[in-house]
Amino acid sequence: MWDVFLSYSRGDVERVRPLARALRDGGLEVFTDETGVASFAGISDTIRRELARSKALLAFYSIGYPEREACQWELTTAYLAGLGEGDPRRRVMVVNPEPGTDHIHPIELRDARHASADDLAALVDDVRAHVARLDGPMTVAERNAAGGVRRWLLGTPQPRPEFLGRLPELWQVHSALHAHAAPLVTGRAAAHAVQIRGMAGIGKTLLAQEYALRFEAAYPGGVCWVNGEAYEESVHALGAGSDGLSAYFDAIGEPFLWIVDAVPASRLAAREIAAMAAPHPLGHTLFTLRSHAYDTLGTPIDLGPLDAPHARVLVGGDEALADAVEGHPLALGLLGRAIRAGHRPATLYDRLHARGRSVLDTLAEEDVTGAVVRDVDTTDAADVLRCAAALHPLPLTTDDAAHVLAAADRVPRIVAHRRAANGVRELRARGLLNPAADERWSLHPVTQHAWHHHDPAPARTESLRHAALRTLCARRDPSGPVTLAFPGTRREAPMAAPSESERMAAYDIQVELVTRIGVQELAPGTGSLREALTSLKSLIDFTRGTLHTYSIGLDPGAQTGAPTVQNLAYALINDVIRPFTSTWHPRLAAYEPRCPADVAPLDHEAAWPEADAMRSELVALREPLVRIAEGLAGISGADFGVAATG
Repeated sequence: MWDVFLSYSRGDVERVRPLARALRDGGLEVFTDETGVASFAGISDTIRRELARSKALLAFYSIGYPEREACQWELTTAYLAGLGEGDPRRRVMVVNPEPGTDHIHPIELRDARHASADDLAALVDDVRAHVARLDGPMTVAERNAAGGVRRWLLGTPQPRPEFLGRLPELWQVHSALHAHAAPLVTGRAAAHAVQIRGMAGIGKTLLAQEYALRFEAAYPGGVCWVNGEAYEESVHALGAGSDGLSAYFDAIGEPFLWIVDAVPASRLAAREIAAMAAPHPLGHTLFTLRSHAYDTLGTPIDLGPLDAPHARVLVGGDEALADAVEGHPLALGLLGRAIRAGHRPATLYDRLHARGRSVLDTLAEEDVTGAVVRDVDTTDAADVLRCAAALHPLPLTTDDAAHVLAAADRVPRIVAHRRAANGVRELRARGLLNPAADERWSLHPVTQHAWHHHDPAPARTESLRHAALRTLCARRDPSGPVTLAFPGTRREAPMAAPSESERMAAYDIQVELVTRIGVQELAPGTGSLREALTSLKSLIDFTRGTLHTYSIGLDPGAQTGAPTVQNLAYALINDVIRPFTSTWHPRLAAYEPRCPADVAPLDHEAAWPEADAMRSELVALREPLVRIAEGLAGISGADFGVAATG
């Protein structure tokens, strides 16, 4: 039997040898693995056997330690052995050779006192005292052959593929769920929910299930697996109903894990998702969802693609296939299964890029790619995704998308930029654009593949692709024959589709108008007449500036037909506001200097003999202003509930 199983990264072998020698010189039986564990082979039979013969594991927890998969397997095994005995630190000791502790997971180990490798004599004494308190070797649990925990209180998830390359994320989930157990380190005194986020097929459900299977000992009250798409039905499966859940878990009286899988975040408000959390203080809540828009729901764990070495393992070592799907676990799993069934990797690679039905859908025998892009549900998001696909594998910026949209639709840059910003924001929130450097965003190839097969408007995609190519050519050779003229001045050619810029201009003027004195009714005798004049004058300036921004001229227009932004703006400035201000501004300006030093300006204004007449005309001004606001609403499509009186 070994007193100590010494776990360390191969990169630290020279630093560990003096430690191993000191432990042995101190009378301890120490196991060190001189051969190492094969990459991605999990924990070998030899290591499992020797751990089962060891009283405790001593982890030399350097910065490189968590990067070694073999080290993570060893640590997890010993940690779970202690967890099964009631204290996860019982079978694990940590030597931290680094100045900080942020690299140490899980949180319980970060909170523990760490031995120092600088004082080997004291370290040996600490280790000897610790193992003396242990009766025998640790119990290395065998995985349940059925792949399940003892208590699934609700429905079990689907059978899972091989778990690979996510050990660091497992520790992140566990540390986040139990951050309140180490308040001095984390600053948290209460449990927080945890959300695993990422694109469709990236392995969120698999990670949640694997966590439940491995860490069941931390949740003696059981695991509740709730289907977020059918939450109420899942909860009622407990037989207690929503109102009786608190009493149900009171009766159990032990900590439990509450997993809400596949939360349909795009259809729910934050408060509705928060209401799905564990219905009892003993519960630890774990959400899986695609959206990145709900940081307040709990600690986020963002799940990205598998790294290249792990990805190649899943497709039998074929580098081209692994690169083609860029570490996407669902795609890798389907392709790897096909290879094991006898398909040639080169053929699968060709089919992956072929037209017609997606090879991933064919291999899955169902439409799995549609789920990847189902959240692309607005015009702006769809167009920005098309721009990103046209430029892939180059990263995309908001300005890039704006250039393409302006070139394709012949709209002013400000219009295109607003649409591009909206689209980027929506795609980021849905996890469909990945951050790159310097405000650039990349499109995952599986997202591009899925969109290629589910794009509802391929002609629009082709139009934006052509515009993207013209943009690239213009940037490469600005003096060449291919140039782009982006709208922005009044001398430009007439826009083919000016309605969108008119809509935006109408909306901006409408918002400004309905908040101004004149449209908003004031109680009799309240408010300042000077402020009313200033507000109306600034509205003239704002309207002119907005028209200039959107390259729209100021035009009285025809007297018949549907109103336009041009003639509504002309009427607002020249027919409504200017006659009022040109009449009353000089009169009030002539009276104001006569204000005595001991009289407040508002009191002086109220004593003005013409004040009531000006107020009456200001009230009468409301009706034409509201009618203009209604005309703008007909163009912008926004209704702010302001109606004319007659």
